Order: sequence, then structure tokens, then C-alpha cells
Amino acid sequence: MKKLYRLTQSGVNELQDELDGLVGQRGVLADRIRQARELGDLSENAEYQSAREEQDRLEARISELEHILQNMQLIKKPKIDGHVRLGSTVRLTGGGEAKEFQLVGTMEADPLNGKISDESPIGKALLGKQVGDKAEIKLNGSHSSYKIVEIA
Repeated sequence: MKKLYRLTQSGVNELQDELDGLVGQRGVLADRIRQARELGDLSENAEYQSAREEQDRLEARISELEHILQNMQLIKKPKIDGHVRLGSTVRLTGGGEAKEFQLVGTMEADPLNGKISDESPIGKALLGKQVGDKAEIKLNGSHSSYKIVEIA
């Protein structure tokens, strides 16, 4: 069974932009390889070896991005039914601080920018909750309690 990658529209756009940029680099890299070949003995040609390794990395990433985009499921804006769902933006208060998170799939998770995976401890604690509910979050042995103040 193939894995489905759940992505928001902005996540799809970012991956598509990266893919387009990498595909555009193919021609430049092919020229570098051709020029390096012209330098002679390929077994001792560091420029050629370097360009081939870069080409391998480029093609691997292109293949990975194509696979993700072909096997993705779009996270649509969740219905406003008062529950935290994949794609929801949640505001929390607790411990004298306020936090805001957007629940996304694992491919898009970026905790430093407030995007957390639905499979993370925080994401699991928030899924299905409503405004006014408490979310008990356990991270690295510490335990925090937050109140959900807004779901968008």
C-alpha cells in the first residue's frame, strides 16, 4: 500500500516550486558534466566526479518530490465545526504564554514556524478538541496544560 502524503495547498505549492527549480537545473548540470568530460581521463577527473555526484543528488530529490506530489492528499480548509482537525490553526493559552499552531501532515511540519504534525505529541493532544477544552501536552518528560481559546 502506498503512503499518502497529506499536504496543504501552500505545501503543495512549495514542493512544486522546488521541483520546478530542480528540473531547471538539469541543463546547467548536464553542461558541467559535458565540460568536465572534455578534460580527459574520467577516473581521475575530480570535476567530473563532483558533477556526477551532484547530478545523482539532484535526480534523487526530483524523484522524491515527484513521488510525494503523485501520492499526496490535499488537506482542505476544515469545516468550522468547533473541533480541531488537520489544517486547523489553534490558539492556546497556558503557563502564562500564548501559542498558535497549524496542524499539518508530517511532510510539512515545521515547529519553529508553528506548523506541527498531526502525529506529533502536540498534534495528537489537540486533534478533536474544542474551544475551551484543555490539552495536556507531554514533551521530553515535562507536562503542560493549555486551554484552547480559538480554532480557525
